[in-house]
Amino acid sequence: MNAATQPLETEVVIVGAGPVGLFAVFQCGMLKMRCHVIDALEAIGGQCAALYPEKPIYDIPAFPRIEGLELIERLEQQAAPFHPIYHLGQQVVAVSRLADDRFQVETSAGTTILCRAVILAAGAGAFGPNRPPLKGLEAYEGTSVFYMVRRREDFRGKRVVIAGGGDSAVDWAVSLAELAASVQVIHRRDKFRAAPDMVERMQALTEAGKLELVVPYQLSALEGEGGRLSAVIVADLDGQEKRLKADVLLPFFGLAAKLGPIAEWGLEIDKHLVRVDPTGCETNQPGIYAIGDLAQYPGKLKLILQGFSEAAMAAHHMYGRVFPGEALHFEHSTTKGLAL
Repeated sequence: MNAATQPLETEVVIVGAGPVGLFAVFQCGMLKMRCHVIDALEAIGGQCAALYPEKPIYDIPAFPRIEGLELIERLEQQAAPFHPIYHLGQQVVAVSRLADDRFQVETSAGTTILCRAVILAAGAGAFGPNRPPLKGLEAYEGTSVFYMVRRREDFRGKRVVIAGGGDSAVDWAVSLAELAASVQVIHRRDKFRAAPDMVERMQALTEAGKLELVVPYQLSALEGEGGRLSAVIVADLDGQEKRLKADVLLPFFGLAAKLGPIAEWGLEIDKHLVRVDPTGCETNQPGIYAIGDLAQYPGKLKLILQGFSEAAMAAHHMYGRVFPGEALHFEHSTTKGLAL
């Protein structure tokens, strides 16, 4: 199907595939509302997967401790029975209201989706990776250069170069050292801005010869052909270069957050957040909802669990809009089971 000329149709479009967006899929699914999910990142999970995959979270009900990536995997499993359609690596560029009061959602990849309601679950806006200024970088993205790790197994037996000095760089260096052929970590200084215990684990792996710290160096150039890396060129502060054999480059320089086109949708914006009615998380534009960190109202707490609550509230509030004339009879999941 040519997405640019043949619109897709669904009940709900969710913008943001982080934990709150994924739970919104479940809540909508329980009310028999199909969902398409759009995210600027190349994999689901939002910040939990991109920045804190192995960091423990302590305030998720029923989980005294759960790591970010495991939380995302469980939310994905919970949403899976409702068959959400994911549109990843693309950003919503336009939302327009049609004559029949449906919305037309268009993405940067040329995808057009018609829906009855839109849920904004994009954290503090559209997240995208901070890309290093390397010539020809685009040719390797998605094949040899990745800005987040979805599956550790994808890197088994690979020569991995990691660039960065924060939590993501250190966490993945420690994690991938177990299965990659080699792991080299590039950083412009020998101090790392990460959890001390993880830095200690990385140092221990370095002393054991299971990974190499390449400091103080910065990325300089890439070598390879056909989208496949063969080496990463790094340079020290004096411009002296070093060639690192590599199959994969993981540049972890954080994510850039911005409202982007959302700021032009006629929504009520307050300090880069979207004001909503707390009774149902609807914005000042009927049919458009905001949940999670993006939503603002009196008494708001920026907690994942509050975002989960907002997902349920928004799904129930929009039911009458999605199914005009149909009454919603509330039932607990223990009574109705999965609404497949």
